[in-house]
Amino acid sequence: MKIDPITVEVIGSALSSIVEEMGEALIRASYSTNIKERRDCSTALFDLAGNTLCQAEHIPMHLGSFLGLIPHIMKRHPIEQMQPGDVFCGNDAYEGGGTHLPDIVLAEPVFVDGEMTFWAVNLAHHADFADRGHAHIYQEGLRIPPIRLYRAGELQTDVRELILLNCQVPRERLSDFRAQMAANRLGVERMRALCAKYGRDTVLAAGAALQDYAERKMRAGIAAIPDGDYSFADKYDCPEIDGEFDVACSITVLGDQMHLHFDGPPQIRAGLNMTYTALLSTVYYAVKAVVDPTIPPNAGLARPLHVTAPEGTVVNCVHPAAVNGRLSLCQRVVDLIFGALAQAVPERVTAASNGACFSITFAGHQPRDNALWVYLETIGGGSGARPTKDGLDGVHVHMTNTSNLPVEALETEYPLTLLRYELVDGSGGTGRWRGGMGLRRVYRAEAPCRVRIDGARFLSAPWGLAGGEPGSKAEVTLRDGAQPFRGGNGGLRAGEIIDITIAGAGGYGPPAERDHTLVRRDLTEGRIDADTAREVYRLASEG
Repeated sequence: MKIDPITVEVIGSALSSIVEEMGEALIRASYSTNIKERRDCSTALFDLAGNTLCQAEHIPMHLGSFLGLIPHIMKRHPIEQMQPGDVFCGNDAYEGGGTHLPDIVLAEPVFVDGEMTFWAVNLAHHADFADRGHAHIYQEGLRIPPIRLYRAGELQTDVRELILLNCQVPRERLSDFRAQMAANRLGVERMRALCAKYGRDTVLAAGAALQDYAERKMRAGIAAIPDGDYSFADKYDCPEIDGEFDVACSITVLGDQMHLHFDGPPQIRAGLNMTYTALLSTVYYAVKAVVDPTIPPNAGLARPLHVTAPEGTVVNCVHPAAVNGRLSLCQRVVDLIFGALAQAVPERVTAASNGACFSITFAGHQPRDNALWVYLETIGGGSGARPTKDGLDGVHVHMTNTSNLPVEALETEYPLTLLRYELVDGSGGTGRWRGGMGLRRVYRAEAPCRVRIDGARFLSAPWGLAGGEPGSKAEVTLRDGAQPFRGGNGGLRAGEIIDITIAGAGGYGPPAERDHTLVRRDLTEGRIDADTAREVYRLASEG
């Protein structure tokens, strides 16, 4: 079916609006601080075959869970047996298409004129499975293959009870599941209304055209990169392991296609291993960011990309590897891709960012009623300096895009006090453009609690580009009697303090050029006059 470009654009904008509205509904209806405040969730629409039509601009990492779930549902549940009102639930990294167990996905088929046509999908990070081991996936939480949570609109109460029984904070989970249901139902109604307005076949044709358009833009962007082989390697560390290990990326650009190969050590008994879908979502984000950020976020952009990694390694793990902290390693994969492509298109990439998804999880019992509580926080750090600008200070970067929990909500909900929350002066690498500064958060426990730390860049610093200096490293300090943690796990007694500093980011360009560069910028933008600029140049040349 032929369709005019204007209609394709209008329908494409409508799809974007639908997934954004679904996301806002999920956030506003949720109960847990991790979703209602930190916005740790994502929404998307898929065609019948499971190809991404549109993903909301929430968290790139969540695409990894979306990529695998629909094929796993189709494998287990024949389409002809699906009905309006069916809702499927899953999270497993090996049998459910997920990337780690806290990310629980709900998928609902959209029936138009009695025929199954699309999928409305959302994911929420249920910050629940705390104080667990990470030697293998069986320690990390409840594994859910794609199962029906609702059948023809009727809740399967036994399935829900099974899930809630395995959760530490079931009241939060129940309310968040209801918010996820509301978000999907909104997506279903919006898609039906869109098809009623334009016709089912027209919307399907527009979805296919949008994927073809994303493919054309990706191919055109790759074709503008010089053909060649580019490679980069880096070190990775985290509290769960001793020392560091090497990870590497090699990229071949040939015409309008890109081949990316990743290497790392064999998968390890720690929660930082990446599934293949986690690797794919990381590659899609990073390449899109470099090649053309305006490419529509749908399945078409992946067609010119070919991604390989040895099975059974940390960058492409197999059952039963633990995967809970895979996001920090995904962040390092982005740096690998940027480091490799900096050799071809240095004007399009940033220096290394803080290189982690630095998360800290507290769990304990409320002093007032002994109820169990779990609090997850991911803390931002420095963003890499850009070819024409300083890096951003104290932000989440690349694969994660959550907010921090406001101090008021933190201290109201949990027996914790935030003593300091500040940028770390001098933590960004110097250069013509300075790397972003890291963050520091200092917590005091007001009641006994368990603590788990996931992070990286304790041993190696975020690298600079084009002569820029590296950023600072991360650091965790225990104070006021707190005992040393082992493997990132430990406990705090009432009154004990944990001091967390997140890495800065690398600078871009020679530091010696910074003064003149900033003066030229200020003069151009009218912040200083010509006489002031000449005086600054004179002082710089003298000293």
